[in-house]
Amino acid sequence: MEHQSILDLHPGLVWGFAVTVVIMLLLDLGVFNKKSHEVSSKEATIWSIVWISLSMIFSGVVYWVFNTDGTPESHALAVEKFTQYQAAYWIEKALSVDNLFVFILVFGFFKVPKFLHHKVLFWGIIGALIFRAIFIFAGVGLINLTYLPEMNIFGEAVKINVVMTLFGLFLVYAGIKSWGDGGDDEDEDYSNTAGARLIKSFWKVSDNYDGDKFFTIQNGIKMATPLLVVVGVIEFTDVLFAVDSIPAIFAISNDPFILYTSNIFAILGLRSLYFLLANFIHMFSKLPYGLAIILSFIGVKMLIAPWIHISSPISLGIVGGVLVISVLLSIIFPDKEEDKEKLEE
Repeated sequence: MEHQSILDLHPGLVWGFAVTVVIMLLLDLGVFNKKSHEVSSKEATIWSIVWISLSMIFSGVVYWVFNTDGTPESHALAVEKFTQYQAAYWIEKALSVDNLFVFILVFGFFKVPKFLHHKVLFWGIIGALIFRAIFIFAGVGLINLTYLPEMNIFGEAVKINVVMTLFGLFLVYAGIKSWGDGGDDEDEDYSNTAGARLIKSFWKVSDNYDGDKFFTIQNGIKMATPLLVVVGVIEFTDVLFAVDSIPAIFAISNDPFILYTSNIFAILGLRSLYFLLANFIHMFSKLPYGLAIILSFIGVKMLIAPWIHISSPISLGIVGGVLVISVLLSIIFPDKEEDKEKLEE
């Protein structure tokens, strides 16, 4: 029972999750945002509440599915799976909020009109749905194939996983490195990133935007607009961030469905969260330091897993505590006024 996937217990959840996501995306693009417009704080707040509520409801469904017979054993397993989902969701949510810093810089660099921000982020999320599925399901399969034979280390018989060990080392390194990175991205030339170069390798790019179109005709020649380049940059940025976030959630659970659903719900809510927080991003100035601590903690958790198991409820408590403290410190000790102005430029 402990190693059963949620897919074994209730295959219908796959269809339920897929249908929910498709319906919400169709409503978002085809009904509420049929015409490109600047998203208001009120609209962003409503959508943020909707996505977070759906995520929390789904975590309750996860608990219900695993609490099959109401016994203490079944309840304990359900709590473990519930907290796995919650921990994976909030880790991805926190790391996604860190993406907002980069998105603001990208939109500023390309001078993207505000009414086009939603369309760019929407197509960026469509790409994330695909790439995250590949990363998560391939990662779980790779982890299952890379356990070393049982060996005696420090007087204990343990089975070490090569991929998890490498991920752990990488996350500790990423956490230490991100602590001192500061605002290195502010001076980056986003027009020369891999995503931008990929678009430019297929099409010529016009100098100006043409409404919300990805392609335009100039002098009889079909050309990509800068808007398509921005989408390429956002997609590439998400892939880079996934390098941190995907290994991090592998430390929480080995159930691909729990990992994917929590990851996608966090990503789907990112777009509305961007519009809600873009004007208040200075209130999260200490968040990068909190994320550095979280990445390092998860990396250490991976490295010591063969000897010491840190349960999901404890992991969730540590991650949640660090996030709350980071936000509180950001509010109590805000950045200097010139730093805020630098972010807004």
